[in-house]
Amino acid sequence: MKVATFSVGGERRVGVVDASAGTVTPFDLPSEETRDGVAALARRNGALPPLLSPYPLDRVALEAPIPRPLRNIFCVGKNYHEHAEEFSRSGFDSSAAAGAIPKHPIIFSKVPETVIAGGAPVVIDPEVSTAIDYEAELAVIIGKPGRSIRPEDAFDHVWGYTAVNDVTARDLQSRHSQWLVGKSQDTFCPMGPWAVTRDEIDIADTGIRCLINGEVRQSSNTRLLIFDIPTIIATISAGVTLRSGDVIATGTPAGVGIGFDPPRYLKPGDVMRVEIDGIGVLENPVREAVH
Repeated sequence: MKVATFSVGGERRVGVVDASAGTVTPFDLPSEETRDGVAALARRNGALPPLLSPYPLDRVALEAPIPRPLRNIFCVGKNYHEHAEEFSRSGFDSSAAAGAIPKHPIIFSKVPETVIAGGAPVVIDPEVSTAIDYEAELAVIIGKPGRSIRPEDAFDHVWGYTAVNDVTARDLQSRHSQWLVGKSQDTFCPMGPWAVTRDEIDIADTGIRCLINGEVRQSSNTRLLIFDIPTIIATISAGVTLRSGDVIATGTPAGVGIGFDPPRYLKPGDVMRVEIDGIGVLENPVREAVH
């Protein structure tokens, strides 16, 4: 099932997407729940509310599936072999001393205010950073809460998946010797176009791509993850209680801007397109900040 968060007539709704019919059918949810987007369904432990009448997709405004997560987005660094190697060679990797391929998952976060919808501009400010990069990623949405989750039980805690673009200021990432500031600039987490329930895709074999201005830069598959989703969930939940609606970005494959010589950073006017098989297309333009 594909589920979108959208607004129509100034009201936020959550509904089932039928891409072939070009419709989205809202659930009968109170407004205090729809403010959290698809997280409202993740909290319901599989019990779905009734559906209302459908809307044409082209007459609604799609929002990010979870417009403002309740807390920071969990992220995994250096989780594809080729990307781990290109990042370690780049000179921007503050974790490179530990080796190109991590022995354990590298976990960092992005603040909730980074999230924007597909179509919304990613705003870059040359007074703050001149090394802005893209990172296509599959993201996990937690359904059932839990702590100390065993890998073999991990998928019981997954509600579904979406696509994110982990936009990053590489110079800030290096300068501060940690990644929060470089990852958490305003607008630096496009998410969408919608979410899918965990039964919708084969997460062990899902294609992921990123195109910049129509040029394929990243093309990989989730089967090439260094640390799989059960390992990631077990790692984070070892002492940290995962909550319904938490988002975990699982890492990006090779082909990011710093992997080129010279680097190919984003500039105003660029268009980023993230594609994940079975989920959809997340496209965002790049715009320069106006002071």
